[in-house]
Amino acid sequence: MSDKTAVLTTDAPAPAHVFSQGVRKGNLLQVSGQGPVDAVTNEYLHPGDVKAQTVKVLENVEAILKAGGATFDDVVMLRVYLTTRDDFAAMNEAYGDFVLPRSTSGVLPSRTTVMCELPRAEMLVEIDCLAILS
Repeated sequence: MSDKTAVLTTDAPAPAHVFSQGVRKGNLLQVSGQGPVDAVTNEYLHPGDVKAQTVKVLENVEAILKAGGATFDDVVMLRVYLTTRDDFAAMNEAYGDFVLPRSTSGVLPSRTTVMCELPRAEMLVEIDCLAILS
């Protein structure tokens, strides 16, 4: 499978702008940055609660991974974007609680965390990832 294909699922929010939820080319799967958005209502969830937003964001990432034929064991890199350094510890706790049990191979994905402004004021965290399927 060397053709580039869009990965789409109704289990994660539809893209709000001009991009795919994910793109697969061969054994590579790139998941676009996900926010704390409900897939059915497109509502931004958990205002002010970075832990709950982190879980929702990772659920959205996981839904797109699944639609592309991947799991967290296929993920080699996650990039986390936070609006403030003050939220790092809470995000990191929620992230660990979510990712650790899903990394059944015992090898955790690499990660970068960046502090920045995000497209919507209610977004405290956004996460994207790269997976390589075996």
